[in-house]
Amino acid sequence: MTVVDAHAHLWAVQHGRVGGRPVIPIDNGKSDFGGEVRQMMPPYMTDGKNTAERLIANMDYARVSAAVITQEEIDGNQDAYLLEVKQNYPDRLKICSLYEEGKPFRLAGFDGVKICAGRLKTQDLTQHAAVFEAAEHAGKFISIDLADGTRQTGALAELAAQYPMLRIAVGHFGMVTHAGWHEQIKLARHRNIYIESGGITWLFNEEFYPYPSAVRAVCEAAEICGMEKLMWGSDYPRTMVEITYKMSYDFILKSDALSEAAKARFLYQNAQVFYGFEALVPCPNIPNMLD
Repeated sequence: MTVVDAHAHLWAVQHGRVGGRPVIPIDNGKSDFGGEVRQMMPPYMTDGKNTAERLIANMDYARVSAAVITQEEIDGNQDAYLLEVKQNYPDRLKICSLYEEGKPFRLAGFDGVKICAGRLKTQDLTQHAAVFEAAEHAGKFISIDLADGTRQTGALAELAAQYPMLRIAVGHFGMVTHAGWHEQIKLARHRNIYIESGGITWLFNEEFYPYPSAVRAVCEAAEICGMEKLMWGSDYPRTMVEITYKMSYDFILKSDALSEAAKARFLYQNAQVFYGFEALVPCPNIPNMLD
């Protein structure tokens, strides 16, 4: 069995900001989220650290062979920690540096760059063309979470055409539960743009497992851009406050709405090609105490 996670997070110490206010860890997986206490991680992450070792343990248990580590401004810049992580798990993890508006961005040592586009002060993505140009020149990919709806779709389409060799992954499945999500999915009609589903279980959390509406959304997106342009992502660890890591893709495996070939494309084949994982090693099936 082979699975690739296109959207996960790690941090040594959470030190981000939201709405101009700090995000800091408290205890038992909770964080002060701009003045409001939120369960940011599963409660067993008692020390507030979202480490690579914990992710790898979850990956081994859920039989996920590889993962892409993106970043989020609410967690704070984790560039230094992720470079350490890359040294320890070079074959299993791809890492993104964090693009922060008005600050120098890093490419050396990273596989890609993460842009939290919905949080940018300057929402026009064409004003951030320098990072797209640099990433293309360096052979890196861009991982980008767009603002809800269509506010930034036109600009990203323009940049995709301007930098045709740049690989671009749009996250959160186009913010599928918000108006205008189809326009974000249509971006994948561009040869160099793919869509990843990190956060889809968050967006359909009120419906909960096995997320039939999320499965329908995957099928609908496939009709728009082709299953070969879609990739699975977990949004670990935030989505793990409600479900297990395995549950974040198991609902796809158990669905009758997708063919086995479509599941293979969605769960690993597309991501293997897009991110350049050269040798994916299937994780062994270790029976648990309930088997």
